[in-house]
Amino acid sequence: MTGNLFSKIDQGANMKKVITCAICLLGILAVTFNPALGSGLSNARAIGMAGAYSSLARGFDCPYFNPANLGIEGKKNNGFQLVGVGAAISNNSFSLDDYNKYTGATLSEGDKATLLSKIPAEGLKVSADVEASALSFGFGNIAISFSGYGAAEISISHAVAELLLNGNTLNDTLTLNGTYGEGFGVASANFSYGRRLYHKGDRQLAAGLTFKYVKGFGYEEITHLNGEAVTLATGFEGSGSIVSRTALGGSGYAVDLGGSLKLNNSYTVGVTVFNILNNISWNKDTEEHRYSFEFDTLTVTNMSKDDIITSSDTTVAIPNFSTKLPSKIRFGFAKTTGSLLWAVEWEQGFKKAAGSSSRPRITSGAEYHLLSFLPIRAGFGIGGKRGVTYAGGLGINASAVFLDFAIASYNAISGASGKGLNFALNMGFRI
Repeated sequence: MTGNLFSKIDQGANMKKVITCAICLLGILAVTFNPALGSGLSNARAIGMAGAYSSLARGFDCPYFNPANLGIEGKKNNGFQLVGVGAAISNNSFSLDDYNKYTGATLSEGDKATLLSKIPAEGLKVSADVEASALSFGFGNIAISFSGYGAAEISISHAVAELLLNGNTLNDTLTLNGTYGEGFGVASANFSYGRRLYHKGDRQLAAGLTFKYVKGFGYEEITHLNGEAVTLATGFEGSGSIVSRTALGGSGYAVDLGGSLKLNNSYTVGVTVFNILNNISWNKDTEEHRYSFEFDTLTVTNMSKDDIITSSDTTVAIPNFSTKLPSKIRFGFAKTTGSLLWAVEWEQGFKKAAGSSSRPRITSGAEYHLLSFLPIRAGFGIGGKRGVTYAGGLGINASAVFLDFAIASYNAISGASGKGLNFALNMGFRI
């Protein structure tokens, strides 16, 4: 009998390393891929309302939410946004309280069972998104913005997490099914135009378009992954392989289309399709990385021998390749006048990818001007990539200068009890 190979590992410390490494990897990817495609993540007013903002956006905010709003006559929100930053990191299993309680500790069988019960059947997923925007401005029917966006996501299968916590037993079979990773980073220069198509009394109908020139800075995707290890009475046997492709540069385009209907002086409804047309051609340092391994009758006593585990690791140049940015559609309805503004929104992504989800998402938010210069915001969302979201924020409007701050927590009101956080800060001035 070989014994439990993984019982040699301090499992509490090991779990800490696994989670910490995953978070650090995502953070590095997101920061490295920081200059990127606008998603509204750096708009603190929107984040404070849980993202329910597309029918409220005006002026320099329109490229990120609905370009058709530029065509609605009335308050244009002309001005400049000097800088905006936003970041979000989340997972589907553990809260900050869990991390602080269990990592580094000696885990009992009950602790292990509790941790495993928190990981859904689809596995542990961790994602990170970062956005920076600078020198965005809107005037009349036109808005121009420059932004950066990076997204990364990894998933560790439930079987791997169970092995890390409980070790292996006789006749165990471990597979890597459900484990994957993807990350990308792009920068974009965005030009938006909106035009009124129809009006009668207070009612107006407008359409708009945002064209984005996209500069790719980095891309990595696992295109193939399989592996299996079996515990036998005589030892361990297993094999596996992984193939990924990477690039360090490229360029492309993306197009958003929007429509906006102002029902009267107080209510507006709109729809936006993001990245309805898009393509990025990766053409710099495009490579494929291939790694494979195999071991036969591996035991605790012979695992240090060089010839027990055989592996190969190769990197080859590959032809240029193209990828698509995630597409989604968003419907919004908002009350746009008065001291209390509110909005509701429905969003649907078309595919599951880094920075996107195919699950529908519903959000609602409100902004109340307690004082004319001090708007207070709150929002709630459910579904999509982040799940349940509780959001809040405030702004300072000092004459023409504005400063907005927001924070959102995922799956709990408290950041310590939630499974992720999103913060945003932006500032500029209005004309």
